[in-house]
This record gives sequence, structure tokens and C-alpha cells, in this order.
Amino acid sequence: MRPAAASLQAMEMSFIANSLDRQSERRGNTAYLKELLDRPDTRVVLSTDKTLVFRADADHEIGHPLSAALALGAVTEEMVFLGLRPESGQAIFATTLPSSDEELAERADLVVQDLRNLALTNAFPDEDLSALAQARALIHWHRTHQRCSRCGGKTVMAEAGYRRDCPDCGAAHFPRTDPCVIMLITDRDRALLGRPARLPEGVYTTLAGFMEPGETIEQAVRREVLEESRIRVGEVRMVSNQPWPFPANLMLGCIGTATSFDIEIADDELEACKWCDRAEIRQMIDGTHPEGHRIPPSISIAYELITGWLENRV
Repeated sequence: MRPAAASLQAMEMSFIANSLDRQSERRGNTAYLKELLDRPDTRVVLSTDKTLVFRADADHEIGHPLSAALALGAVTEEMVFLGLRPESGQAIFATTLPSSDEELAERADLVVQDLRNLALTNAFPDEDLSALAQARALIHWHRTHQRCSRCGGKTVMAEAGYRRDCPDCGAAHFPRTDPCVIMLITDRDRALLGRPARLPEGVYTTLAGFMEPGETIEQAVRREVLEESRIRVGEVRMVSNQPWPFPANLMLGCIGTATSFDIEIADDELEACKWCDRAEIRQMIDGTHPEGHRIPPSISIAYELITGWLENRV
């Protein structure tokens, strides 16, 4: 892992360059998976419930040798197969550790890092960051689905980590990805930006929200914008999408056209919301806004939507 440096620029829209060959048709072949796991060049991505764990002496390595992973408390029965690197054929697995972040951080031979910070500091190539996103999303699901939602029985991993089975009632459970709409709403040369309280001070971003059952993407955009700002939206078009492993979302990036214009913050998700013209958004990007307002960093789809609209790319 290379250290963060002030001269490095955050990469554009992280987590979208996963090139691993997932070998999905071979996930049920336990002999094949064991052969992959036993290869000397195989690496295992290690995670806690919050962070990723790396070797301090292994620059650019996202994983650990199997023996090192086992020595840290990993168990082979809970190892997810992520895929093979397309050029070398190296197998990449991932699993969770029983230790806490605090315990691991005290070890001089390990580095404990949050995935968001790794993306912000450009610590790995985007292909590896994308593989780490796959690992974090899957491991979060496994950590939170140890029990069957039907009968409460203890589940076991199956299909190389892409299913958990309940021996008690026979239920099969599959990893979930939660779709979210994220949208820049426009009115000619103005764009609607909001400020959730959870964001750092001064950051304004696009509105966003989870899709609900029985909705189209367009319907979800209109509902969420109306709920948060009382702005009504007409035409909606999807322009981009991004896996967002916090914990396991797929962000569906849209541009929408406003048909009403008076803002009313209608729920507790936003603490501020405003129409911004192109000049103000340019100030936010350039760091010259008189009130210190700014937009999210370039690792996110929100940045892509805002800058794409500003530069007439979307």
C-alpha cells in the first residue's frame, strides 16, 4: 500500500474498475476452490466490521498469504472467492477477522485502514480499490447474516461466499445490493444542492435516497426529491452508476428537470438546500466560495453529476 501524498489527486469515481474474473460458474466446485486457496500466490483480503487490514511491509498488496490470514484468526470456511486477476490468474479471496480494530491497530506489522480514506488518498490502483469494494460489501453481508431470517438457525457459507444456507430449515440466502437513486435536479442554469447534517461542514451535494419496492428509477427520483425539498421533477434520465460499498449500495446517477422551484425542507434528512447557479458551483469546485461551500470529492458519483452538468457532459 503506498502512502497518501498531498500531490496525489483523488481518482474519478472510485470502485467502478473491478477487472477480476469472478468465475461464477465454478463457485460450487469445492475442489477447485481449495486448489485456488492452496496456491502460494493466492491472497486473502482481511476485514473487520469497519476497516480493512493490510501488511505493513507489503507495498501495493491488498491481501495476505493464506498462512498469515489463518494466523490472524481467519477460518477457511468463511472465505469468499472474489475472483482471478485477468493477467496473472492470481486468486483473490476475502474474509473477516474476529479481532477489533483497536487490537489490530496496536500491531506494528499491520495497517488498519478505512476504504473511503484509501479511495480519497489514491492508495491503490482503481482496479484494486474496486476489488476491495467487492470484498467489503460481501463481508458486511456475511457478518450481518449469520442467522437465518426464516427460523433463526445458524447459517453456513455456500457457493464460494455468494450464498448462505440454513441447515435447519433449508432456506438459502443471497448477498444483497441496495439500489439508491442519486440525482442532480436542474432548472436551466441552476442546480439543486442539499446539505445533510452527516456531511463535513460546508459540503453541498446532490439529493439521494433508497429505492422502494415497486418503483422505477424515475419514480424514486421524483419521490425522494419531493420528500426532501418539495421540488417537483418532470423528466428524469439515468446517466451513470457506481458501486458504493458503505455498506453495499448501487448508486444510480440521474439528471432530473424541475417543474416547481420553491424549496421547503420537508423532512429531517437535510439541514440546508438551495438553488446554485453555474458561477457559484464553479466557486465551490475551485475553493473560492465566499462562505466556504464545496462539493463532494471526485471519488463519488455526486461529483461526476455536478461537474458533468457544469461542463455539459451529461
